[in-house]
Amino acid sequence: MNPQVTSNGEILSVSHLEKHFRTRGNSGSASVVRAIDDVSFSISPQEIVGLVGESGSGKTTLARMIVRLLEPTKGTIEFNGTNLSNVPKKQSKALRRDIQMIFQDPFSSMNPRLNIGRIVGEGLKIHKIGTRSQRLERVQETLRKVGLPTDAINRYPHEFSGGQRQRIGIARALAVEPSFLIADEPVSALDVSIQGQAINLLSDLQRDMGLTVVFISHDLGVVEYIADRVIVMYLGRIVEIAPTRQLFSRPKHPYTQALLSASSTPSHANGATKIILKGEIPSPANPPSGCSFRTRCPVALPQCAQARPPERRISENHWSACIRDDIL
Repeated sequence: MNPQVTSNGEILSVSHLEKHFRTRGNSGSASVVRAIDDVSFSISPQEIVGLVGESGSGKTTLARMIVRLLEPTKGTIEFNGTNLSNVPKKQSKALRRDIQMIFQDPFSSMNPRLNIGRIVGEGLKIHKIGTRSQRLERVQETLRKVGLPTDAINRYPHEFSGGQRQRIGIARALAVEPSFLIADEPVSALDVSIQGQAINLLSDLQRDMGLTVVFISHDLGVVEYIADRVIVMYLGRIVEIAPTRQLFSRPKHPYTQALLSASSTPSHANGATKIILKGEIPSPANPPSGCSFRTRCPVALPQCAQARPPERRISENHWSACIRDDIL
């Protein structure tokens, strides 16, 4: 068992998870894309975990497997002790109610022909929660929670601003009263002026409703503000896990150090040496041998190409996948 996965009260445990996609090139030759490659971690109830990494690191693919929009190629996902791959259909429906997702682009995830009342109340109807009048009351109550007027139920998505549509997306996810929420880049499409409002709203709702949240973002400043703990991914693998304050003040993996160096977070705004990564993230269809980051790593050694580095414990709750003892 991976050292981050235990059976002591976690709401979510992911163990040796993999997701492969088979593709066919212009020449007709088949290849396998390892979008997620042997990922393990666990999350405690009411924890906010930030999931970070460049585009193509596998964050959204991982999130879609947790909410069962994608099936794993290998590995297990346990939610409250139940293996999601083996649950009967009836129990699976109940679990889907408990795990909800906020999508990056709320407008494209909404049916433009449905009014907001039907969009937010759709989950209530699917899960047969309450009578018609009770569902209407629940929708209005949820809209109030996210700061929208109750008369929004009769309007349509195109009538709202980007920030308001994101609030609608949050309301849709919360209407069925889940315990676990995945927010996939929930503020990246919003103007900077209203990003803070959305983040504060999510933080307040998490506290008031006792939610467990996986917060996916490329904005490290937002992650530093909202997350209790951070998981750093690179090319489908986890390279570092640590409590937020510890990761931002003492990052151990060279990739994490490079990400923070390029960010404008308060912890790294002044005085830090900039680390410029060379080249692009490699293709998951043809990943480097050994450490997946070695082709761009400024401190790589020849032996980095020989074997995949194990995740090693640096200190309590802090893990890093790097063989460079001299820089850890």
